[in-house]
Amino acid sequence: MPTRLSNFFLKTLREDPADAEVASHKLLVRAGYIRRQAPGVFAWLPLGLRVKAKLEQIIREEMEAAGAHEVYFPALLPREPYEATGRWEEYGDALFRLQDRHGADYLLAPTHEEAFTMLVKDIVSSYKDLPLTIYQIQGKYRDEARPRAGLLRGREFTMKDAYSFDVTDEGLDTSYRAQRDAYERIFQRLGLEYVIVSADAGAMGGSKSEEFLLPTSIGEDTFVRSAGGYAANVEAYRSAVPAALPLEGPAARVFDSPETPTIETLVALTNAVLPREDGRDWTAADTLKNVVLAVTPHGGERELVIIGVPGDRDVDMKRVEVAFPLCEVEPATDGDFAKHPGLVKGYIGPGAFGGADGVPVLGEAGSTGIRYLLDPRVVDGTSWVTGANEHEKHVAFAMAGRDFVADGVVDVASVRDGDPAPDGSGPVTLERGMEIGHVFQLGRKYAEALGLKVLDEHGKLVTVTMGSYGIGVTRIMAILAELHHDDRGLIWPRAIAPFDVHVVATGKDPAIFEVAEALVATLDAAGVDVLFDDRPKVSPGVKFGDAELLGVPRVVVVGRDAVEGYAEVWDREAGTKDRVAIADVPALFAS
Repeated sequence: MPTRLSNFFLKTLREDPADAEVASHKLLVRAGYIRRQAPGVFAWLPLGLRVKAKLEQIIREEMEAAGAHEVYFPALLPREPYEATGRWEEYGDALFRLQDRHGADYLLAPTHEEAFTMLVKDIVSSYKDLPLTIYQIQGKYRDEARPRAGLLRGREFTMKDAYSFDVTDEGLDTSYRAQRDAYERIFQRLGLEYVIVSADAGAMGGSKSEEFLLPTSIGEDTFVRSAGGYAANVEAYRSAVPAALPLEGPAARVFDSPETPTIETLVALTNAVLPREDGRDWTAADTLKNVVLAVTPHGGERELVIIGVPGDRDVDMKRVEVAFPLCEVEPATDGDFAKHPGLVKGYIGPGAFGGADGVPVLGEAGSTGIRYLLDPRVVDGTSWVTGANEHEKHVAFAMAGRDFVADGVVDVASVRDGDPAPDGSGPVTLERGMEIGHVFQLGRKYAEALGLKVLDEHGKLVTVTMGSYGIGVTRIMAILAELHHDDRGLIWPRAIAPFDVHVVATGKDPAIFEVAEALVATLDAAGVDVLFDDRPKVSPGVKFGDAELLGVPRVVVVGRDAVEGYAEVWDREAGTKDRVAIADVPALFAS
């Protein structure tokens, strides 16, 4: 049965919502697909549900083709399983926690690893029941600090999450490949460009993690790729480590360095007072920047860490979060410095250098009582200009391995265009992307924590190994809106458009509406899903504006030419408008 706009629950807006910044947010609200309920929380209206359902159907078809079975869990879950895996605390403030009237703790699930694991534990007891892959399409909840961009970064969102269960690691590899291949088919059907990048598993855990990223300038993720095929999130990129050098060269030398608050001013001063014997100038890459961070493990005590990186790079806080998992990390505050008088702000170095008459007292890591970590490029034999741990003093020719050592290595410096790919496939370039899917090899982390074991073929209890596979359904819908629109409105891909065709009857002549009614009936009988703008006393301009805004890719306008047997057919994807005999219109939509 055709859907008539005269009695359809729809209200379009002419102005963008005040809080909307990106095109998808503006258009989905204006076109009546969603409505804001709270920051990052939206109500779904009939048009939005239609598109979402078509997107979910594509996912279901490919999940079924990959051998997965659909289930459905509640969003409200008890605390105990999440406490057993450590994630009740690990998720920190991102978790919605609540209590029932009896004081029992619950959460609104951000992911469902624990629920899936417990279900399989309850049902599966033998290796004969495996391999098994089950999935759901369900709402998730994360207390985003700054929900933004409409459906792209919300507090409530819809995900498809699948989980595989195998006895052996080889079985997990097979299940992982099946899901990874299914993702490629899904994104290809949706016409989405994607790059598969190595990623960090984060709070999910596991041994292998890959993201499907859509290259886009509005993406929140930065990834690198080389012409030779390497691709990774910047968080997962590993810097190439140069070979160590002989511990030879000029002795470390402390020099006065007043008014050098930046690397640039330090380089300028060093070139002025300590010209190099080899004739080249000092550059920022010759300096060793020492950054003080405060690291607080979940449930633990705040600790300061000093990280030394080449001065031509910054510390990337996303990479820091990976290097210090399950911790809150932030730059050290004035209060932190006040508690550690050995830290001379602006002149921090890897050791206690400042000796009398410029003769360095060569220090060791930890001379400030604080853990000192180095970038992997700072190998033994490399020489640096760095802080002398004394007010308005730096040290030149400080050599790693000779004059200072570290407590460890940490790879958190910013990644740049031209850095070498760690697999030797050439230099990398940096690009922006948005995550549309993520696949993990979880291994046995959750199964061990929750006691998921089965009897193997020898009658011995073994721990099951798992994979996790997620697709952001509502995020993909927003992404498709971002990719498919013009300055007048949405233009949905046909695979997920809310209707096959939008028929618009315009004019005051009742004969026009009679012709339109007959055409709609013919299309409907042929199985075409029709949205019919049959609203009386609505101007053609308003109807045309709504047709362009709503985004049905093909529009048939039945207007003043109808009495002559013609309609105007718009192809919004191609940007064409053609005069077509009404009798020929149904053939345009034949499957």
